[in-house]
Amino acid sequence: MAKKRVKLDLENFSCSICLGVLKEPVTIPCGHSYCMNCIKGNWNGEDQKGIHSCPQCMKTFTPRPVLKKSTMLVDFVEQLKKTGLQAAPADHCYAGPEDVACDFCSGRKLKAIKSCLFCLASYCKKHLQPHYDVAPFKKHKLVEPSKNLQENVCSDHDEVMKMFCRTDQKSICYLCPVDEHKGHDTVSAAAERTERQRELEGSRQQIQQRIQDREKDVKLLQQEVEAIHQSADKTVEDSEKIFTELIRLLHKRSSDVKQQIRSQQEAEGSRVKELQKKLEQEITELKRKDAELKQLSHTEDHSQFLLNYPSVSALSESTHSPSINIRPLRHFEDVTAAVSELRDKLQDILREKWTNMSLRVTVVDLLLPEPEPEPEPKSRADFLKYSCELTLDPNTANTYLLLSEGNRKVKLLKQPQSYSSHPDRFREWFQVLSRESLTGRCYWEVEMRGGGADVAVAYKNISRAGDEGGFGFNDKSWALYCYQNHCEFWYNNMETSISGPQSSRVGVYLDHRAGILSFYSVSETMTLLHRVQTTFTQPLYAGVRIWESGATAEFYKVK
Repeated sequence: MAKKRVKLDLENFSCSICLGVLKEPVTIPCGHSYCMNCIKGNWNGEDQKGIHSCPQCMKTFTPRPVLKKSTMLVDFVEQLKKTGLQAAPADHCYAGPEDVACDFCSGRKLKAIKSCLFCLASYCKKHLQPHYDVAPFKKHKLVEPSKNLQENVCSDHDEVMKMFCRTDQKSICYLCPVDEHKGHDTVSAAAERTERQRELEGSRQQIQQRIQDREKDVKLLQQEVEAIHQSADKTVEDSEKIFTELIRLLHKRSSDVKQQIRSQQEAEGSRVKELQKKLEQEITELKRKDAELKQLSHTEDHSQFLLNYPSVSALSESTHSPSINIRPLRHFEDVTAAVSELRDKLQDILREKWTNMSLRVTVVDLLLPEPEPEPEPKSRADFLKYSCELTLDPNTANTYLLLSEGNRKVKLLKQPQSYSSHPDRFREWFQVLSRESLTGRCYWEVEMRGGGADVAVAYKNISRAGDEGGFGFNDKSWALYCYQNHCEFWYNNMETSISGPQSSRVGVYLDHRAGILSFYSVSETMTLLHRVQTTFTQPLYAGVRIWESGATAEFYKVK
């Protein structure tokens, strides 16, 4: 009972403007009481009208009443505080700029907890209570607080729009079918909502099904990623084992050849030494025989000479054929030639198989289908969608090339520049590569002045020295040579003559994945000069080569 009495007292001694406990309470002539600051603030806003009213009963006063503290109410409020009077609503109960405010609160407004579609008003907890207690209000439609209640009012008839025109696909009030929407297909808003709700649920089911499908796809792709990692790890491990076996086999074959050569060397050496020994013995025997013959030749006794001559003059037959003496010494040039032949064949096989392996590595089969390839650009505006800003790499520039314009322009000079030594630098050819690698779809333009130049693309591992390092003179680069009204395309040291309109600017379009490389003459129109369809196994780099001293080439800033 005590708690109930405190609650009742709280309602009787609260300010209806701020809804808090009365502070410095004053009672105006009609008998209602307010906080002094609350009623002052309320009446200050009415000063211009000259008429001041009670916020509760709306009774007016002229002139503005003089406010004085109500001593009795001050004592009552203090006594209620001592007996457990509750504090005023916390600040978080008041409506802020982003909140929906109660339409029935006076003074500082509380947050609305519901909006009524019938009343077109929003209510705080206190002012909403009649909608729960009063029978007619119970039939009203309450929704979450909304600032857009007026959107439910017909601008023509100022009535709540509870109908829907299917002909015009808009909400209307019950008077609209008589005027503007006469003869249209109209239904109640509730019926249309039911129909749209059914469609909405169908859409939601489709969306949820698609979400489930996509979640399955995500799981499958995750499994695919894991499978790719596992397969890659196993392939790397297997490849290392295979290459290790190949290296071990080569070492074994090298050791076998070495051993066979040494064995043959020893055998041949022994045979030669044996022959040499026999020859030396024969020489010794011949020298002894020669001494005997010499001694016999000095015998003065003719009878003694004739008696001993037959036994001394007889020569033993040589044990060695004269052909052995003229037989050339055997060398192992044939073995060297055979090993060289094996090396060349292995290099050819590795080169052929390496390309095949590189292609296999770059192909990854996904579970989802590949997207349809985009059509190749036609107009310059289409090409510019794929434009890329390129710069030249000073570490690759020949020492006779001068880079400028932020490393976008190159010029051939008569004297070498003081570049530092670098393994990527081209030594024989006056050419340079871009710093940026090219993959996907790319487009760039090269402006050439003062002489012949090449516009090229190349792999990073192109040779930096020798004739094979020139753009177009190997299988690692593709080059378009332009000079005046003449053009040539070079690849793998093969030339293709090109006819067609020429300009000082060449556009290059690359679709790395599709294996398309196209060169265009750029003027007011785009004219195709040459198109390559191939398979690129590595990232490409843009290249430029200058042929004449003073000539320049520049990566043009496309707009």
